[in-house]
Amino acid sequence: MRVTTDLWVSALVRRVFSAGGFAAVVKRGATEAGAVFVLSRGRLGEVALYGPAPQTSYDSAKPDERFFVALGASDDGSSFDARLEREKKFDPDIWVVEIEAGAVPVEELLSVKTE
Repeated sequence: MRVTTDLWVSALVRRVFSAGGFAAVVKRGATEAGAVFVLSRGRLGEVALYGPAPQTSYDSAKPDERFFVALGASDDGSSFDARLEREKKFDPDIWVVEIEAGAVPVEELLSVKTE
């Protein structure tokens, strides 16, 4: 049985806070199975957007794990705002979580696929 998105996002927020960072749920989506997008803001103003990895990225040995891909990085988050608005129009059930990771790299908080 897969963990609900609501529970997964709550765990992410707790991990970020326990690492000395900050997190906020910007948009709350479907409780059971909404797609999650993560905006990561660095302390120097850099912004990165992570979104759900394609289904082909999933491992049959870990079918319940959520994987993410980097969708871009910039010094200006306004381009990501436009991207997230398009995603919301396509799927109104998405979640948007904004984090400032603190002492832990984003790659330790999210399972990021590089392929």
